[in-house]
Amino acid sequence: MLRRTFIALATTSALSTAAFAQEADIVDTAIAAGNFTTLVAAVEAAGLVETLKGEGPFTVFAPTDEAFAALPEGTVEGLLADPEALAAILTYHVVSGAVMSTDLSDGMTATTVNGADITIGTEGGVTVNDANVVTADIVASNGVIHVIDAVILPPM
Repeated sequence: MLRRTFIALATTSALSTAAFAQEADIVDTAIAAGNFTTLVAAVEAAGLVETLKGEGPFTVFAPTDEAFAALPEGTVEGLLADPEALAAILTYHVVSGAVMSTDLSDGMTATTVNGADITIGTEGGVTVNDANVVTADIVASNGVIHVIDAVILPPM
């Protein structure tokens, strides 16, 4: 009985989280997750909040706070002071359309909102350039988020 109650509660909790994610846009979904505070601050500093709250759909490869913390010291602060460079990096993490993990194939490329291409790998786990996708297919009302463990940088 206790096991069935636990399973029922876990299922209800998971379903309400999924329902919230589908009702919330990409920005609000990232805020609610709690591990994207640096990304959200960067999106705000770059003036991209309204865009990512827009109709979409968008696919965002979202670096965690830990991914930003792994950048060399002073990098995040420098980018926050340079909205143009910050926007170029952030838009390199966004693809137009809702791309689910089942749509990905090894070696495929996708053009980002930045205009540069990213390369997807699927051998031994999903990668975007040199970043690993650690959580896939977080559905939002205007697209999908795939959590990555590194900040990817556009070609210079």
